[in-house]
Amino acid sequence: MLGLLGFYDELEKGSGQPNGSIRDAVRSVGEPDEADLAAYLDAGHVLIDVMEAGRDAITGSPHRHSPGCSSLMTDGTWLWRQDFSHYLEIHHVSLPERFLEHVRGLAYRMPTVDVAQFAPHYDKTMPLVGWASAVPWRSTSTTLVPEPRAATSKAQFDAMMLEQDRNRPQGSWGKRRKPRQA
Repeated sequence: MLGLLGFYDELEKGSGQPNGSIRDAVRSVGEPDEADLAAYLDAGHVLIDVMEAGRDAITGSPHRHSPGCSSLMTDGTWLWRQDFSHYLEIHHVSLPERFLEHVRGLAYRMPTVDVAQFAPHYDKTMPLVGWASAVPWRSTSTTLVPEPRAATSKAQFDAMMLEQDRNRPQGSWGKRRKPRQA
């Protein structure tokens, strides 16, 4: 079975998720190599790409992984939501020691995944995270090779949000306008 990261009660419907409450995982300070860990998570193999938009479960704000936030990613040993790196870099959520040893042992480089070895672990894990309909694993590839992907950094996202706020007209977009006079 794959190790699970970021499957918190607040991110899914209802309690009883594998990683419990995100509020219990929040820390005031992160790991010294937190930026490298977040980059590793961002570089994961996308297993299921979900088209949705979400907000930070703690602050309610949009974040750099809002689009497709619950897409599932893996390194062949661990499974996480696409937005997990956001919670790591912003809220410094705790990470299992086994995961830290695993990633540091790989020197923060995403490994190639052998599909034949990965498939049985995938089939056992997916029902635990609410994706029983995604079993069994079907792939035409024999390996999943890491591909360079552009991930928006927090600084880039913040700059885009600031620019978007600057370009808004004065007043609220949610406020109803008066009907036009004929």
